[in-house]
Amino acid sequence: MTADTSARYREFKMPDVGEGLTEAEILKWYVQPGDTVVDGQVVCEVETAKAAVELPIPYDGVVHALRFDEGTTVDVGASIITVDVAPGTPSEAPAAAAPATEPEPEAEAAEPKGRQPVLVGYGVSEASTKRRPRRGAAAVPEQGAAAAAIQAEMNGVPAPAALSRPLAKPPVRKLAKDLGVDLATITPTGPEGIITREDVHAATAPAPSPQAAPVAEPVQAPVAATPAVVGRETRIPVKGVRKATAAAMVGSAFTAPHVTEFVTVDVTRTMRLVEELKSDKDMAGVRVNPLLLVAKALLVAIKRHPDVNATWDEAAQEIVLKHYVNLGIAAATPRGLLVPNIKDAHDKTLPQLAESLGELVSTAREGKTTPAAMQGGTVTITNVGVFGVDTGTPILNPGESAILAVGAIKLQPWVHKGKVKPRQVTTLALSFDHRLVDGELGSKVLADIAAILEQPKRLITWG
Repeated sequence: MTADTSARYREFKMPDVGEGLTEAEILKWYVQPGDTVVDGQVVCEVETAKAAVELPIPYDGVVHALRFDEGTTVDVGASIITVDVAPGTPSEAPAAAAPATEPEPEAEAAEPKGRQPVLVGYGVSEASTKRRPRRGAAAVPEQGAAAAAIQAEMNGVPAPAALSRPLAKPPVRKLAKDLGVDLATITPTGPEGIITREDVHAATAPAPSPQAAPVAEPVQAPVAATPAVVGRETRIPVKGVRKATAAAMVGSAFTAPHVTEFVTVDVTRTMRLVEELKSDKDMAGVRVNPLLLVAKALLVAIKRHPDVNATWDEAAQEIVLKHYVNLGIAAATPRGLLVPNIKDAHDKTLPQLAESLGELVSTAREGKTTPAAMQGGTVTITNVGVFGVDTGTPILNPGESAILAVGAIKLQPWVHKGKVKPRQVTTLALSFDHRLVDGELGSKVLADIAAILEQPKRLITWG
C-alpha cells in the first residue's frame, strides 16, 4: 500500500523482536478496526522460533486496518497495522485492503522527534504524550492456556500441555477449512514447520499410503495427519525447537571436551534455612526454594574461582574470561528446552536473586520468554531432581564453560556427628569444558558448592 502523504495514516511495521530474526507469526490481535489506541498500548502478540512477544503501538489514534490475519507469518519490516492518527480530519484514506502475504513497498514514515526504536515498538517520547479518551475499552483479552510454558526446572511442577497454533499461510488455512481438516492434526513438511497445500490434501486421504505421501529425503518423516506408524515403529518429524536444540547439543558435545564430576552432600541445614527464609520479612513476596540457595552457592563459588566463568574463542585461539555472571536456568517447556538467564546475577542480593528467579518463572509460564533473555549466558543450572532422579551428566549450553546439575533431595541414612541419622541428601554433578577448566579448578568449584550447601553460613563467610 502507498503511504498517505498527509501523514494522517501511520503504518506500524513488524519489528525485529529478537537478534537477527527475519519473521514472526501473529498469534493474536488485541484490537480491531475502529478501536481507539494510545501510545504504548499492546495491540498484538507475535511468536518467533522460541518466544512470544507483545507489541505496543507507538502512537495514538484509531485502528484503520489490520494487514494480516492471526496465524500468518510476517516478514520483519512488513506493515501489520494502519492507524489513523488524526481521526475526523477530512482526507483521502488509504485502501483498507484485506491482509496480504506480500505487502507492497511503502514510503518510510518519519518518526516523531526524540523517539528511538527499541527491541519491540519504540521508546517513549521526550515530551509527554497527550492521551485522547478511549472510544471503547481497547481491552487486552485474558491470557489463556495457549502459550502456557511452565518453568518446571524451578518449581517441580510438570509443564502443562500447551496449545501451539499451526503455521500455515492464509490460502492453506482456507483450503483446510473448506475440506474440513483441523490444521492441528497435520504434520507439516514445509520450511520452518509450515503446513503446505500438499499436507492438507494428504490429510484428506482415507488412509496413509505411499501414493499419498510426497517424495521426501530419506531422513525426513512421511507426510501424515499423525506421526507415521509402520509396523512396530513410529516416526516423528524433527522440527522447530527440538531441531534447534538437537543441533546445539550435538555441536556442544562434539566441540567442547566434556568432563563431569559428582559429589553427594548433606543439605539438611540448607533445607532448614529455606524454611526460615520463607518467614523472613525481607523475603516477603518472593519465592524461596532450594534452587535459590543452590544458585547463590554457585555464584559464591564462581567468585572464589573466577576462571571457571569463561568461554573458548576458537577463531582467535583465546580464553575469554567473563567478569560478570549471566546465570542460566534450564527450563523444560511445551515448546522444548529453553535456557533463559538472569543478567548480572553476581551483583544481586538474595532477595533480588529470588525476585529475578520468580520473574523468570512467571515469564516462562506465560510463554513470554524473549530471545534476548536466552542470549549471553555464562553458566547454567539444570534441576533434574524435580523428575525424581539422583543426578545426570549435563551437556554444556553452547558458548558456556560449566553447567551444574542438581539431583533429587531425599531422606537417607547419613553419618552425622559420629552417628547414623536420617538426613536430607542430594547429588550434584558439574560438567565443564576441559579446554579451559582443568580437573583441579572444576573440582574446587564443585567442592565449594557442596560445602556451602552443607554449611549455608558460608554464604556469609565466603560471600
